[in-house]
Amino acid sequence: MNHWLHALTTLMTQTPPTSAAILITVAQVEGSGPREPGAKMVVTSVAQFDTIGGGHLELRAIEIAREMLREGLSISRERRLQRFPLGPSLGQCCGGVVHLAFERITSADADYFSHLQTRLCNAEDSWRVVALDAALPPTLCDNDGQRVHGPGGLPALPALPFTADGPCRVLHGASGQRWLLDGCLAVRPQLFLFGAGHVGAAIVKALGDLPCRVVWVDEREEMFPDLLPANVSIEATDVPEALVDSAAPGSSFLVMTHNHALDQRLSAQILRRDDVAWFGLIGSKTKRMQFEHRLRERGIAPERLAEMVCPIGIPGIVGKEPAVIAASVSAQLLQAWERIAQQQQRSAVSSRMQEATAGIA
Repeated sequence: MNHWLHALTTLMTQTPPTSAAILITVAQVEGSGPREPGAKMVVTSVAQFDTIGGGHLELRAIEIAREMLREGLSISRERRLQRFPLGPSLGQCCGGVVHLAFERITSADADYFSHLQTRLCNAEDSWRVVALDAALPPTLCDNDGQRVHGPGGLPALPALPFTADGPCRVLHGASGQRWLLDGCLAVRPQLFLFGAGHVGAAIVKALGDLPCRVVWVDEREEMFPDLLPANVSIEATDVPEALVDSAAPGSSFLVMTHNHALDQRLSAQILRRDDVAWFGLIGSKTKRMQFEHRLRERGIAPERLAEMVCPIGIPGIVGKEPAVIAASVSAQLLQAWERIAQQQQRSAVSSRMQEATAGIA
């Protein structure tokens, strides 16, 4: 999740607020790099939060950030873009070139980043447009390029490419001005987890730092802990089937309640949908055979049953401890979500190529 953003909003809104911090963004990568464009970290005079990949690159970036904090204010000391050849200058075996953007952040920016945090919590994509060569307040835009925070009147730039397949890049204005276009994209994977028992609790804990949103469902409200990860919300309800019906297309489902009859009803409800990203059911191969038989009797087609993952977890991990199951299932979910994201990206690229070809024709 966005540890850098949580750290930044906390630092700038605490009493008293941190006087200044440096936000470091991987603005561009040529060849191989330790982190992808858009990766970030926050550096203060005494601490750092999140990571741009570790190693000598991160060490040098922290040194530069603290130099900026020690220096007096000027445009060059508020923001800068610096190029790092990883092999020749830093001795890292990645061998590529990484461009890092450095931004001084103060309490005056607290509302801007709080607004960004709210949008991400609401699953809304945001795009930061930051002048790298001028001390102009940053602007926040939505996917249509409409301003949602910050000054209006964006400069004359090449057509702003607000597309999720390239979330961070450096753009050049007509007068040579450089701008950071930084996509802060909402987490796409959403999991509905039915069951607040020991395994469910372990899975919620394991997913707490991963890029997903979890809706944790059980009718027994007293089963939920008081403290939850930031990406988890609770639904205490006697009609969990209604949540299956109202879930957004592309949602994932994991069923592990304390009641086999409820597991079966939820499974049938999920399998009647044709827009599910992933569906897992806790249980043995014997439970799967029993459920397949009962679900076929209720009209579930064989091809839909084939998409049900049961037993859950990565093959070869056989431990039954809740934490072991949680680690295995979390890895399995990440594999599924990354595969889906790659398929969607390939589909989007294909669609744009077809549109371009049609335009030429």
